Amino acid sequence: MWRVPAMPIGGHTLLSFLAEPLKQPTETLLSTEDHDVSENLREFQDWSEYYSCDATYCNWLKVELENVEVSSLELSVEEKQRAIAAAKETLNSSFSLLFRKENPWLVPAEDHVYESVEPLFLELHAIAMLCLPSGECMCPDAALCATLMSALYSSVNEEVVLNRQLMVSVSISSTDNYCIEVVLRCLATDGDGLGPHELNDGGILATVIAAGFKGELVQFQADVTMEISRLDAWYSSKDGSLEGPATYIVWGLCRRCCIPEVILRCMQVSVSLVESGNPPKSHDELIELVASPKTGFSIYLVSNNCK
Repeated sequence: MWRVPAMPIGGHTLLSFLAEPLKQPTETLLSTEDHDVSENLREFQDWSEYYSCDATYCNWLKVELENVEVSSLELSVEEKQRAIAAAKETLNSSFSLLFRKENPWLVPAEDHVYESVEPLFLELHAIAMLCLPSGECMCPDAALCATLMSALYSSVNEEVVLNRQLMVSVSISSTDNYCIEVVLRCLATDGDGLGPHELNDGGILATVIAAGFKGELVQFQADVTMEISRLDAWYSSKDGSLEGPATYIVWGLCRRCCIPEVILRCMQVSVSLVESGNPPKSHDELIELVASPKTGFSIYLVSNNCK
């Protein structure tokens, strides 16, 4: 959880590019009949809020690291108050994101219901590098790819693999020897590809790839993570031809990875406030939110390593 307190330059740069087509007044964008424009605007606003939370956390962490270098007896009242203020700002921004009821973070305003008479499949394509906890990148070979493929299969139980016709492929990228190409494919089913997506968790493909993102693959090298450079999700036909983007998988995957991070940071900041003698008033609300079956946040927080 402890990270270098630097601004997420990559995220802010990406947002600046995405913002270019959205520089018209918000009312103008929302009044358009193009559904994609309003949905893209909402996605932009959601990511903007997430990176704002990230920036406030980085600011608090920077203050904490500075204070750690000084004895608590030598800290001035102003320095202590600065740390408390930064902690409260972090909690306020994070709770604002987590406690959104009318429009939860990265949940589409309208569920795109997909129906099909013929068998419909889902595919996820990712290009990634395998990184050690030290940050060093691993050079993959055939044995490593085979081990990772087996670990990805094992992230779900055998019944799911059979019923959903899950297929996993891992190979060395043809354009970069340090990159791997991961392809996941499974049968669409009600609630995951067909009909409404009530859980908003990205379904089975997001479950599998999230374990790799987080370094939680039980049958793989401990704490080795997949650093993704490209990710696409699609609906596909029985013969493998791509039919259209499955955006809900990508959004659900982001929820699986980002929401636990925000929750754990809130817990970290809350502990700091308790230790300083200023326990946050909303700590119980956070626990209730995580435990509530309606949010599904508890599922995001339980890793394969804890099962």
